[in-house]
Amino acid sequence: MRSLLVLSVACLFAPVLALAQPSISARLEKSPRHQEWVEVKRGEHVIHAFVVYPEVKEKALTVIVIHENKGLNDWARTVADRLAENGYIAIAPDLLSGTAPGGGRTKDFAKTSDATEAIGKLKPDDVLADLNAIADYAKTIPAANGKLAVVGFCWGGGQAWRFALARADLALANVCYGPLPNDADFGKGTCPVYGYYGGNDARVNATIEKAAAGMKAAGKIFEPVIYDGAGHGFMRAGEEDGATPANQAAAEAGWKRLLELLAKAK
Repeated sequence: MRSLLVLSVACLFAPVLALAQPSISARLEKSPRHQEWVEVKRGEHVIHAFVVYPEVKEKALTVIVIHENKGLNDWARTVADRLAENGYIAIAPDLLSGTAPGGGRTKDFAKTSDATEAIGKLKPDDVLADLNAIADYAKTIPAANGKLAVVGFCWGGGQAWRFALARADLALANVCYGPLPNDADFGKGTCPVYGYYGGNDARVNATIEKAAAGMKAAGKIFEPVIYDGAGHGFMRAGEEDGATPANQAAAEAGWKRLLELLAKAK
């Protein structure tokens, strides 16, 4: 594990590099890239997943996108589309599949708070099993080159940690402000883990030291970066209207780092 990097984003404030983007729904609707929903089975359980393909000539690395505790909403889907825009196959599983009223998924909850409550009831082993099923499916996609990466946000960041520590064939894992699981076992997974943390997020940042110690003892790479002044959820909050300069700058810096790391792995 390399030393912790605390990145001051104040230097980006003048001028602030605006993330001027169309609305979330408009971005998805106007995307020229092929988007589709697939159903991945794990026994009798069906996982709905959103897949976006890049417009490239060669087979591509596949990135599994793990959503926040709000479920697979439109913002999480724009993450997948943006990854595809940059040359990667992106697959975003709805880990609330089968839990909504009528056996539905995220879109079938009446309120975001209901989706968040349902996520709190998911069993970690079931989530991990779903992610493994998605990864196994991803490796069968004809346009994929067989390499896998993962990026997770908030609750999904915690699941990305768990996934990275359990699966041996990941090229890299990107944990965006996700807490290390209490039962983390550092002796299994082999891929490097890259952390993205907000400076004003003491709750999650309190887990960095344990993660660093565990990865170092296991002889594995963990490289966390703290974006000074940013809060929890800055990758999403930094794109919203009225975003704070710190969140906006951290979101830009986080995306730049993520794409650079993926480019090295592909």
